[in-house]
Amino acid sequence: MIPYLQVEGLTRLWGETVLFENIFFTISKGQKVALIAQNGAGKTTLLNCIMGTDLPDSGTVTFANNITTGYLNQLPKLKPGLSVMEEVFNSSGEIIQAIKAYETAIQHPEKYNLQEATEQMDRLGAWDYEVRIKQILSKLKITDFEQPTGQLSGGQQKRVALAKVLIDEPDLLILDEPTNHLDLDMIEWLEEYLQKSNCTLFMVTHDRYFLDRVCNEILEIDNKTLYRYKGNYPYFLEKRQERKEQHAAEIDKARNLLRTEQEWMRRMPKARGSKAKYRIDSFYALKEKASQNLSQEEMDINIKASRLGKKVINAHNLSKSYGNITVLKNFSYKFARFEKIGIVGDNGSGKTTFLNLITGALKPDNGTVDIGETVKFGYYRQEGIRFDPSAKVIDIVQDIAEYIDLGNGNQWDASQLLSHFLFPYESQHFQVEKLSGGEKRRLYLCTVLMQNPNFLILDEPTNDLDIMTLNVLENYLQNFKGCVLVVSHDRYFMDKIVDHIFVFDNKGRVKDFPGNYSVYRNHLDVEAHKAKQNKKENGEKTQYEKPKPKTNKLTFKEKRELEQLEKSIEELENEKLEIEEKMNSGIPGHEELHKLAERHNNVKNVLDEKEFRWLELSEKEK
Repeated sequence: MIPYLQVEGLTRLWGETVLFENIFFTISKGQKVALIAQNGAGKTTLLNCIMGTDLPDSGTVTFANNITTGYLNQLPKLKPGLSVMEEVFNSSGEIIQAIKAYETAIQHPEKYNLQEATEQMDRLGAWDYEVRIKQILSKLKITDFEQPTGQLSGGQQKRVALAKVLIDEPDLLILDEPTNHLDLDMIEWLEEYLQKSNCTLFMVTHDRYFLDRVCNEILEIDNKTLYRYKGNYPYFLEKRQERKEQHAAEIDKARNLLRTEQEWMRRMPKARGSKAKYRIDSFYALKEKASQNLSQEEMDINIKASRLGKKVINAHNLSKSYGNITVLKNFSYKFARFEKIGIVGDNGSGKTTFLNLITGALKPDNGTVDIGETVKFGYYRQEGIRFDPSAKVIDIVQDIAEYIDLGNGNQWDASQLLSHFLFPYESQHFQVEKLSGGEKRRLYLCTVLMQNPNFLILDEPTNDLDIMTLNVLENYLQNFKGCVLVVSHDRYFMDKIVDHIFVFDNKGRVKDFPGNYSVYRNHLDVEAHKAKQNKKENGEKTQYEKPKPKTNKLTFKEKRELEQLEKSIEELENEKLEIEEKMNSGIPGHEELHKLAERHNNVKNVLDEKEFRWLELSEKEK
């Protein structure tokens, strides 16, 4: 296998904290590899070190010669003055450069070789490139190609950046959390796209279904060390557990042997100077191994929900519109104790508006929301909260409460709570600005749960949380003695948590579907299959093309056609003039004159057609 990327002896410190140390790995052509680790372990930092946007403290990164690389940053930066289309074309990719060279050659044929530029476009298959760009942007639900990127939301910017990377079709694709800000349809499209792609892939993701279906290898950073698993996500879970059990057994064996060695060290002080130096060195190595902490560094959520009475929330005929857009229409529902509901729908279909209506943060146009007296909301918002970057982690928690009720008369102080949310004592006194994106989300989750809510509303809780934290959160929610209302694009998370689903249809209507997301998705597939069969039985066409988005600009294929038309029209006009001169000269005989007249008529007809097409394209170009 051809090695595309080689990482050798890479070490990176963050202040005095070692993120990863002396790690080695290779990504070879055709491999699709996922990187997972706890938040704060340095996943994004590792990708940045690989791409050269951050510098490691030691080690080397080597790319194969003559390969192209595409990188999707977790927080991409676009140029706000450019339109979506201009941003996508703002690339150093080979095809983009060929297109720019061709356009330059058209504008300045006296300076540049148009034939050479045309041949390069042919070789790269670049004539329909603009169409491909629009197809990928449309799949990611970016439809206004002329909108300035500065007017896009953070999620839209991430999708434009993803489209830009995919369109270049690099040999090596490096993606940092590509499913963040994608809805379920987009994720399934991207999943299929990467499955079929021949690219080599290295990505960070917390989406376990996505990881399982796209990747065939997993790298894990654990305790500053890198481990490799050649298999899918279930294989990783199995082998990771085996590794940890074997490690625990080795430490236990080392501790038993240490007792014997300690006795020898005490009894033979004189011999230690010369005869058994190797045994002394071995003793200290054994002592270091035996002193390793066996406790699993996993988040522990042991916070009890407040008591929830029989009356929860009664929503009656709720409606909400923004101008001519209806996001909710005549919604009625009586929430029951302990139920767990998932919410699915396209971006912009009104999911977040619905959550704000239920909590009373937003007033409906019509209808009522009757909230029970015992209901205590815990609202985890998609946008999170803005922490003071200079504030210490422990101060943020203490500002909410000094002590946290665990139920049954037990309580934690702020420091104990943070320890259970994987903030060790030293990091509790870090300023918030030093935390990773995932650590900030974990701190935010801590501030929501510590208030003992009994009605949890979670709007995209899985964004930026690592897989280990998600597993713990899922277990907590499964046993949560209260109501849960969750919006999430993480299908694995939804499958483990929810009992039924509210489906938003983009017209303000909400359908209550029994079952988790996979059941709902299978239902859609069955319905689609039935519709297809019905069309076949009725003799209707089963395949159709979606209408292409209207555009007032020429595609590259049309630009080339326009250029060729101009040449053809000029040649036909010259031929027409030559024929007319011959016919008027009086030299041709009767038979030749007849042929010239026939040719003149044919040339005139072809010329009319080409002139009409030229006018059509010229109008489009304006």
